[in-house]
Amino acid sequence: MCKRSIINFADIHLNRFLSFILIFLLTGVYFNASAQSVQVEARLDRVSIPIGDQTLLHISVRMPLKTDITFPELKDSIGKVQIVKSLKADTAVDKKDPNQETITHSYAITSFDAGVYVLPQFTFHTKTGDFKTGTVTLQVKAVPVDTTKTFYDIKQPLAVSYTFWDWLKDHWIAVMITLAAVLLTAGLVYYYKKRPVKEASIVNTVPILSADTIAINKLNELRAKKLWQQNEVKLYYSELTDVLREYLEKRYQVKAHEQTTDEIFDGLKNKEIPQDNRNTLKQLLTLADLVKFAKQKPTAFENEQSMDNAINFIVQTKHQPKPIDKEDLPK
Repeated sequence: MCKRSIINFADIHLNRFLSFILIFLLTGVYFNASAQSVQVEARLDRVSIPIGDQTLLHISVRMPLKTDITFPELKDSIGKVQIVKSLKADTAVDKKDPNQETITHSYAITSFDAGVYVLPQFTFHTKTGDFKTGTVTLQVKAVPVDTTKTFYDIKQPLAVSYTFWDWLKDHWIAVMITLAAVLLTAGLVYYYKKRPVKEASIVNTVPILSADTIAINKLNELRAKKLWQQNEVKLYYSELTDVLREYLEKRYQVKAHEQTTDEIFDGLKNKEIPQDNRNTLKQLLTLADLVKFAKQKPTAFENEQSMDNAINFIVQTKHQPKPIDKEDLPK
């Protein structure tokens, strides 16, 4: 009984070992078949171009559908061959085999140096391994110059008669616009002279608000919109800085709407602004630039603090009327 048990135990482990070997071989065959089904290629529309002309470089891969693959990244130039622009990727499914697709990335390339250039292999990355295209050769031909022929001087311009009717043909649009403007002006003058005179009406004047009052009102309206709470952070900082720039233009006479943050501070360097307020303004405008141009995402606390800093800056730097001297009062 003991001997038979040992034989059965050995048979069981032998079967398990053979099953493991079979699974390993099948997996290797699967990965090998998957790798063989991926085909990459690099080709040129034209292998020879005149200097400064353009041709298209196509980098394509034929692979099973939904294969996870990474295309090679092409920089602005490949040696002396420059990449002018990248075209939209093209995807085509094989009509004979719907499980296969071909993806092609195309690039317009050129060169301004004559010569023969070998473009290197381009590498595609997949989970099963890397695939490299073959090299392609581009010939850039110089423009031939016939040095046996004599150079000639530039011909002088020919004298052509230019009459009033020729001028009228060239400028008839301007003439018609001028005539229309003259007729319109004459009509308006005639209308205003002949129109009945209305009695003078009382106009209610609207008080002119100060720059700081206008800015504070706009900031309160912006806070009520709750833009950053609705994930409109970029719009929130754009409107916030617009209010600040408008206030700086009216308060310190600097063209803040047309300047960058650094240019604004160059214009404010001779203005009487406390250093703490300068630092607050610098921090706020810099954060706004990062949000608008670098896609930075501030915290909720930073968003609220930006609004508070803007209001405090306006309140602390608003125009203060000069106190009236008692000697200037009428006696």
